[in-house]
Amino acid sequence: MAQEDYYKVLGVDRNASDAEISKAYRRLAKKYHPDLNHEPGAEEKYKQVNEAYEVLHDQQKRAQYDQFGQAGANGQAGFGGQGFGGQGFSGFGDFSDIFNDFFGGARRQRQVDPTAPTRGADLDQTITIDFMDAVKGRKLHLAYNRDETCETCHGMGTEHGTHPLVCDKCGGTGVVLQTNRSNPYTIFQQQVVCDKCHGTGKIIQHPCKTCQGKGLVNKKVALDATIPAGVDNGTQVTLQGQGDAGKNGGPYGNLYLEIRVRPSKTFKRRGTTLYTEVQITFAQATLGDEIKVQTVDGEENLRIPAGTQPETVFTLRGKGVPSLHGSGRGNQEVTAKVVIPKHLNQEQRDALVDYVKAGGGEVPPQAKNFFERLKDKLNGE
Repeated sequence: MAQEDYYKVLGVDRNASDAEISKAYRRLAKKYHPDLNHEPGAEEKYKQVNEAYEVLHDQQKRAQYDQFGQAGANGQAGFGGQGFGGQGFSGFGDFSDIFNDFFGGARRQRQVDPTAPTRGADLDQTITIDFMDAVKGRKLHLAYNRDETCETCHGMGTEHGTHPLVCDKCGGTGVVLQTNRSNPYTIFQQQVVCDKCHGTGKIIQHPCKTCQGKGLVNKKVALDATIPAGVDNGTQVTLQGQGDAGKNGGPYGNLYLEIRVRPSKTFKRRGTTLYTEVQITFAQATLGDEIKVQTVDGEENLRIPAGTQPETVFTLRGKGVPSLHGSGRGNQEVTAKVVIPKHLNQEQRDALVDYVKAGGGEVPPQAKNFFERLKDKLNGE
């Protein structure tokens, strides 16, 4: 593992967010967990994934790892830090392990009790909601599959009245010691998953007929989930204890909901601020008016002052999106679009000509249309 890049182990970019790192870890941990994957090398990969996550999900350890590499992540300063500052040769790793390698010692991995309670796996689900539901929040009825503790055997995996036996190959530890000699002077000892009990430490002679000895059954479950007001694309909502059941009496994992929001035809959103447009006439912009504008709470009055210029932005305080991790709401920004009419009747045209002349201006001659030119020709003009 010393030569492995933690980011490559989890398959994430070096600029990955904590949520991306956690998501990658949950996926890989479930893929390589010894209880689920019995392929050669799966257990070692599982340990690598856990080691990488242990460092990268901790902001301080991750910063040290980015600067110093693995030595920094383990609390050492490396060659450029304080590796010799009262800590002996800690910057060079565990010297006892190095001496053991050269003089026939055995390097052993930490033994895990297979009968200890184990937390259940986390689950991920993506849901799509409407724009207004994201702004105001709502309750959703969810249906999904998860592993639950078998009600017939209560998670034991055995038929009623029977009990599992301790594995005679590993003595109930779930692992066996594998010894390899690379040369006459060096012996490596490594713990590997017991191939007889597959790491469970027990042999079930009479498996439960409901769960086939697994202690878990996959069921479709339903629940009502509350989506808080203010969620946005990519927001992750955590439902505690709604993931897979744990083993040996361990707690359930979590269910993580990743939110997708359908776009609105009326509103644009950036953070807690909403953006809309409203069309006003030349007369309204010139003389002023009070109009109705659409907000997420319904229609609101908006005063257009006399002399409003095109693209003027008006702010409606507190009419934006509620803050997801705080209090209060954002604002709504309304842009005034002045609409210039494409067609005028004669009365409107005359009124505009009088308006221009009243201001001391001159009205240039207007180009005649086809029928006006035809009429002039027939009249000999």
